[in-house]
Amino acid sequence: MYYFRYAYGLDSHEKDREMAKISSEFDEAVPQWDVALEAMVRDEYQHLGRALDNQDFRRLANQYAIRFDDIMATLFELAIRRHWDYQDSAGNYQVISRKTIDKLYVHGRLDEKDLRSFTGGWRPSSR
Repeated sequence: MYYFRYAYGLDSHEKDREMAKISSEFDEAVPQWDVALEAMVRDEYQHLGRALDNQDFRRLANQYAIRFDDIMATLFELAIRRHWDYQDSAGNYQVISRKTIDKLYVHGRLDEKDLRSFTGGWRPSSR
């Protein structure tokens, strides 16, 4: 606190107001998904030049010591917001909704067995 006042010339009340302003501005800009994981899967998509599947995500999780379910949770959030698309194994686009995800999160985290029905591919949205 002393350093903050010294560095920014604010008394403690001004500091609280300034921190609240910074905090509220920051909260509005926080994305609802992991942007680092999004960048990783987008790079992998561009590198491979094809839709990504669960096997690709498992490989990335192992390669970078990241939890598989964190990657999938990021993809589901991106799909809800139409930034990424999911096509089933027959090539049909599937709508991913919050309800879809809620059904998968029965035990609090995504498990590989929960994702067995997602045998298709994921790609950045073209719509």
